[in-house]
Amino acid sequence: MIGKRALDDPRNQLVRHFLRLVIELAPSVFVFENVRGLTVGKHRQLLDELTEELQEAGYSVTLPWQILNARDYGVPQDRQRLFLLGSKGPRPPNYPPLEILSPAPTCRDALDDLPNAEDFNELVASDSVRVEPQTVGLSHYAREMRCLSNDAWHSGYVREWDPQVMTASRRTAHTDISRRRFSDTRPATVEPISRFYKLAGNGVSNTLRAGTDSARGAFTSPRPIHYRYDRCVTVREMARLHGFPDWFRFHVTKWHGARQIGNSVPPPLARAVAVSVRDALAVSPTRPPDSIPLGTPKLLSMDMTEAAAYWGVTVPIAKRDRKSGAKKRKQMDIERQRAAAST
Repeated sequence: MIGKRALDDPRNQLVRHFLRLVIELAPSVFVFENVRGLTVGKHRQLLDELTEELQEAGYSVTLPWQILNARDYGVPQDRQRLFLLGSKGPRPPNYPPLEILSPAPTCRDALDDLPNAEDFNELVASDSVRVEPQTVGLSHYAREMRCLSNDAWHSGYVREWDPQVMTASRRTAHTDISRRRFSDTRPATVEPISRFYKLAGNGVSNTLRAGTDSARGAFTSPRPIHYRYDRCVTVREMARLHGFPDWFRFHVTKWHGARQIGNSVPPPLARAVAVSVRDALAVSPTRPPDSIPLGTPKLLSMDMTEAAAYWGVTVPIAKRDRKSGAKKRKQMDIERQRAAAST
């Protein structure tokens, strides 16, 4: 290839490591997922180089690559991501067909059965509380998230969990001024000062993002405003909008929990892609007959230093760049002032 290769750019080291692992491990099938921005502008060169390298390594790559929207696979969220599939065999996996869902689950389908976190004083200092779960009038999507049907477990292990404990629901403190702004914001629009998106009960969520890493100030992306309550959604409500079942636990710190969700592929979309991989491998998995416990809750409250010590590794995340954080805070202040001046 003429000119400087995009794969050699240090900023693309994660893509380069993905390519290295595929070549070294030689899996029968690979799945590459990334932001849709990789398909346009100067970033397109990186995608083209990756495809060429995989083909030279003996993989049949499913072309053209596709942008899949989680909304089309049973997720109440507009989330578009690039997928690239390939296999060692002559026939690469097909992209998953669109789900026959008309319309897709809505924010109301996803959240209406969850109790309001602000009704529980325990959630000021804790991320979980015992509740009386709603059992009637549930949407099909809510029943899936609550694992109330046998089919809800799909091909995975049945988990041993207590459905009366609502987790990942620690409250967020909002000022009265913020709540008034949230209340005045129309559904499916952005609140001009905070730049938070307000959900529409009969619509889908905007893309839930992870925020910045420690090198860029360790900021959490804004969580959307609830369509019914004058507050941001909780981590559990984010999980519902992403397709995580209620048994799935997240870190007790809101910042970490929100990042876990924002960095992940929505489970229903991941399942659809996995079915394509299954078909390419010509296998027929069955659900294991045994159930398994969730694991040690203590792991969900560790900070990075504690977790690194527990697993015997060095701290994987760099110290927060406070200069970068201050720069971003200044920029955010400028944007808020501009928004306030225009209203």
